[in-house]
Amino acid sequence: MRSRTEYLIAAGVVFLILGLWEAVVRLLHLPPFVLPAPSQIFLAFARDFPLLLYHAKATLVEVGLGLGIGTTVGAVVAVLAFYFRPVGKALTPFLVGSQVIPIFAVAPLLVLWFGFGIWPKVAVATMIVFFPVAVNFLDGLRSLTPELVEFFQALGAPEFRIFWMVRVPGALPFLFSALRVGVTLALVGATIGEWVGANRGLGYLMIQANARLRLDRVFAAILTLTLLGLGLFWAIGLCERLFPRRR
Repeated sequence: MRSRTEYLIAAGVVFLILGLWEAVVRLLHLPPFVLPAPSQIFLAFARDFPLLLYHAKATLVEVGLGLGIGTTVGAVVAVLAFYFRPVGKALTPFLVGSQVIPIFAVAPLLVLWFGFGIWPKVAVATMIVFFPVAVNFLDGLRSLTPELVEFFQALGAPEFRIFWMVRVPGALPFLFSALRVGVTLALVGATIGEWVGANRGLGYLMIQANARLRLDRVFAAILTLTLLGLGLFWAIGLCERLFPRRR
């Protein structure tokens, strides 16, 4: 009952904001190339849905590849840092540095190195996902109580079995928390990469529409990105609920 009430309140707030937005645009007679009304944005979303879907597929592929590569590399780095502490200390400056460098500063270099294809955007998404996965998965590996590990050791379990049966299941909540953050940020990173240089993707579509003063299409692309972000966020949460978590 409480969750239903919360959903109703959230929906009411959204409809209130959209209603105020529509009223302001209509009362002030704002032209569409300055600020389109929500009704115009939804109309553009319905009209341009095949075009939006075409570009959304490209962005989704970039995010998926970046999420997979970033998660794999981040998990491997976390395991190395956990078992070999000098390695972890040596990699810490690189972990922090990968997040300090602005994406807008790196994206043009990646386009210069890899061209206008898919890989510069994948590289940006990978860089964004890598840090939260590495840090959170390492925290998860360190979160287990020593008594639990000592119990398995007393039973004669080798370390690789302790790792897969105890450490990894115990660290999964930390990993999924990192993925929920990383997947939304990866979507932003891929879009920024498409702004810098691309021939497909929602970011590319936004730049092209903005150059033609088609702000209704720009907002329709933003709406599509929002729906993609929500869908990916909920998908990660669903995987977390379906995946067995054992401590």
